[in-house]
Amino acid sequence: MLDTERLRLRAWREEDLGAYAEFCANEATARLLGGPWGRGGAWRRMAAYAGHWTLRGYGVWALEDKSSGHFVGYSGLWNPEGWPEPEISWGLAQEFHGRGYATEAARRARGFAYQDFGWSTAVSYIRPENTASRRVAERLGAKLEKSIDLMGVAVGVHRHPAPHTLNV
Repeated sequence: MLDTERLRLRAWREEDLGAYAEFCANEATARLLGGPWGRGGAWRRMAAYAGHWTLRGYGVWALEDKSSGHFVGYSGLWNPEGWPEPEISWGLAQEFHGRGYATEAARRARGFAYQDFGWSTAVSYIRPENTASRRVAERLGAKLEKSIDLMGVAVGVHRHPAPHTLNV
């Protein structure tokens, strides 16, 4: 578990399913992730996030608003089998957009990757039409490096600054 000023990055819990299923069913939040999905798809994605921790020793956290305890979304380190390179990822429930939570969570996750795992680089894979996530990447100092096909989807590879250039 990690904390930021406003967020708790924590392990997934079964009680997150309702809020995460809403996220996955919402066209506005899920369309850029291959969704929308039903409750069963949300469950399988949560299970993949939890399993990634077991297999890799790191993964994607559920985000919780520290003041209210509400599920905000997710952020973390994602590198499943076949992924080109380790990724810093994020996604927020629609009602939490525009508050800086994604930047706050992703910055903390990236610091964890660099400090605790010794990553020398990280990327974020973002669809060109996902302007909100592109803005988050820019606020984090990530630069569009190139475009690739990732599992049949065109994405931009946004390269994060190296750890030696940051205060980590």
